[in-house]
Amino acid sequence: MSITKIDAGMLQKMFLAGANALEAKKEYINELNVFPVPDGDTGTNMTMTIMSAAKEVSALQTPTVDELGKAISSGSLRGARGNSGVILSQIFRGFVKSIKGNTELDVTILGNAVNHAAETAYKAVMKPKEGTILTVAHAGAKKAIELLEEGEMDDLIAFCDAVAGEMEDTLSRTPDMLPVLKEAGVVDSGGEGLMTFIRGALDALNGRAVKVTIADSRPAATVTTGTTSEADIKFGYCTEFIIMLERNENVVEAQLKEYLQKIGDCVVVVADDDIVKVHVHTNDPGLAIQKALTYGSLTSMKIDNMREEHNEKVIREAQKAASQEKQEEPEMPHKSVGFIAVSAGAGLTDIFKDLGVDYLIEGGQTMNPSTEDMLEAIAKVNADTIFILPNNGNIILAAEQAKSLTEDKEIIVIPSKNIPQGIAAMINYMGGKSNEENQKNMESEMVKIKSGQVTYAVRDTNMDGKEIKQGNFMGLTDKTIVSVDETAHDAALELIENMLDEDSELISIYFGAEITEDEAESLADAILEKNEELDVEVQYGGQPIYSYFISVE
Repeated sequence: MSITKIDAGMLQKMFLAGANALEAKKEYINELNVFPVPDGDTGTNMTMTIMSAAKEVSALQTPTVDELGKAISSGSLRGARGNSGVILSQIFRGFVKSIKGNTELDVTILGNAVNHAAETAYKAVMKPKEGTILTVAHAGAKKAIELLEEGEMDDLIAFCDAVAGEMEDTLSRTPDMLPVLKEAGVVDSGGEGLMTFIRGALDALNGRAVKVTIADSRPAATVTTGTTSEADIKFGYCTEFIIMLERNENVVEAQLKEYLQKIGDCVVVVADDDIVKVHVHTNDPGLAIQKALTYGSLTSMKIDNMREEHNEKVIREAQKAASQEKQEEPEMPHKSVGFIAVSAGAGLTDIFKDLGVDYLIEGGQTMNPSTEDMLEAIAKVNADTIFILPNNGNIILAAEQAKSLTEDKEIIVIPSKNIPQGIAAMINYMGGKSNEENQKNMESEMVKIKSGQVTYAVRDTNMDGKEIKQGNFMGLTDKTIVSVDETAHDAALELIENMLDEDSELISIYFGAEITEDEAESLADAILEKNEELDVEVQYGGQPIYSYFISVE
């Protein structure tokens, strides 16, 4: 089989096939994340990014190359989540920009587009790191240009196979480029995500049977009919998911039922070999998800707000009502400077509001907001200049991408990598100073804060010289595992002791949804027993998954 040119129809089929391939393997890609934390979500972020574009692409009927390119670029840019998703969107952006104006693609056009895709992605990252998705993309670009310069190949299938082969080889060598990958015994997860997409696309090019339609992956909303009012609903969120068991666990069904009945009602837990189907009505879906993650990875997740969807009339008129609400919603009073922050819990949200943040985006450790989420927040803050605090290293690129897509407001992204940094940045904003002065002061002061966090391990591993068992609690600083223990209290205590030095004065503890105030106060007392000269503050954060966020200054 030999092909010298492809049209927009084939390119559309290839893109959708690649998107479906990525969606099918997202959990596997998640598991390649080096650190055994429960928010290893590269596969999820890349999938949500590409599915945002795929829904636009699948809606096109007999598109031109330019129409297809616009849908791919716009959909992926706005849907981009996490660093891996943003980089993937930039790869697509560079690719479609290069093919613009053509009706068909040959080897020359395709090869130059592959090269431009890698160049665009590299430019989007301030400090590119080798051994990542960028390295894999660059290897394909280099091979494509070499083949074009040789000028001996016009068969698109042979050309693509050669480029993809070079990328596969580079992916297999990423552990040699990043010691942390070698220690974990995995290839780069972002690179694997990119290659998963390419493998699916090439299956379509080669005529192999592939799924090319994109359905809405979110199941239909649960509808409560009749005269039920919002006040009648005791537990507001209908939560459903499937657990892919990672170990032989015969007691999962009973354990989960017992736990879920404590936090909700309408509990259904059905185990079938290596999967467990779960349904519960609860006021805190995060607690159900956190418990489920101790047994394995999750898929087919669905959370519906039943108080918003309590009868068919609300569902039927939702679009009309939303439109009217948007028109009638009072605009925020105009101000010269506004603030947007990403928050991971109710308590943290209250703290940021008290510090003057105008708009809070829910997300952070367990769900990275998309570029579209950022753009929607920017549109709602009525200010000439808006400071954005991502509060997570995996959200900074999405914020920067939203900045590049905003033309009517000045956007300043403060690159806060965690919640304590974001809080420190807001505390150090000074009214009356210029935006430039404030940006410099906020960024310089927030990095003086030592930050740490405590969460649990989702798998057995050896890392940073420590043997870690699934379910152990870990104390981390900048993704370095400092402590490992069977309790969150002991892991946090050892973590804090490692963070202290002779200049330390204040420790701030933000406790999560699974930790009681008494437990947090007990941790504070234990710290003061050894360091009575320090000040220790305990505040409710309410974040899921992470038992504690900790700062030392």
